[in-house]
Amino acid sequence: MKADNAPATVPAEAEELLAASAAWDHLSPSRHRHLKDVLMRRIDQDLARGTRTTATTTTPMMAPMVATAAAPQRRRRQPRPMMVLPVAAALTAVLVVTASGGGHAPGHFPAAPPAHYNSASATLSRIAAVAMTGNVTPVKDDQLVYVETLTRGNKGAFGGQVRLGALHKQEYWTVQRPGPMTEEGWIRESGKDAVMPGLGPMVATSPVYAGLDHPTYKWLATLPTDPEALRALLYAETEPWGTSSLDETVFSNIGGMLSTAIMPPATASALYQVVEKIPGVRVVPDAVDAAGRHGFGITRHDPGAATRDTWIFDKATLTYLGSRSYMIGHQGDGTAVETLYGVNAVMRRGVVDRPGEVPASVEG
Repeated sequence: MKADNAPATVPAEAEELLAASAAWDHLSPSRHRHLKDVLMRRIDQDLARGTRTTATTTTPMMAPMVATAAAPQRRRRQPRPMMVLPVAAALTAVLVVTASGGGHAPGHFPAAPPAHYNSASATLSRIAAVAMTGNVTPVKDDQLVYVETLTRGNKGAFGGQVRLGALHKQEYWTVQRPGPMTEEGWIRESGKDAVMPGLGPMVATSPVYAGLDHPTYKWLATLPTDPEALRALLYAETEPWGTSSLDETVFSNIGGMLSTAIMPPATASALYQVVEKIPGVRVVPDAVDAAGRHGFGITRHDPGAATRDTWIFDKATLTYLGSRSYMIGHQGDGTAVETLYGVNAVMRRGVVDRPGEVPASVEG
């Protein structure tokens, strides 16, 4: 067992993967997610064996936080764009568990929402109704879905404190062919802390098909729009990931689709209605995306999970703005502390014909 203040170490399996995946421009987001998932699984296994990790807030003399126990991983979850990190950043994002700021005070999770947002079910029903009115042009198989985001992620030193890096832009061009495919799309970053400033391919290590991990427009259009039928399908196709329950994993998968894809309005509406029925979903009265836009949040957290995600919506239009991600830990007395380690904002979505092209109009 490691001492309370001992830094996390890189698992041997991760070192092997890193050695085999040294070229960033030949890695796809799914490959980076796999590396991250391996690290998270190993951390979960350590925690399940009683390993203690340390995290502090800006409050002096904070008692060590004890991370919660975990279950073994069985399947990766669908990510958000801000979680698509280069290997080095992925290591710091999942292994660093000390905080230099951005976290809530010990035990201070988001306050109860005001009266007009006091029901997650009612709020999601309103979001679903608005989503149904979206104006979306169907995406063809030979086109690309373009998503532009602003993002800040953990840039802290390995084994050190969480430190959010500079705000920078990420652009994605996602292939819409049904598969099999090895080139999932293209990525470009710009600004300080940008890892890949040039336009580069996202290459899969094995053939990829349209589906939950690669949600193309046509695949999304095939999903049932009856909420109960869609809920049954998603739960049947999903296995819990890491410390997450089945409910948490479905929530995370839907969040990935909402943030990275363009989909038919009826599908988006049905997905929000599925979320409405997931136990533990609640409203956060105020949440800020990476662009500084204030909205309200939709979130949930398993008691045993090490992270919590919040989706952010505009309070007036109820449209999706972005997301925030927190690490969850506990002090020795069991008091919960959470630390912000990533935030993004979706600035533009559209449909284009070629990688590198930027759409003139915004979809959805």
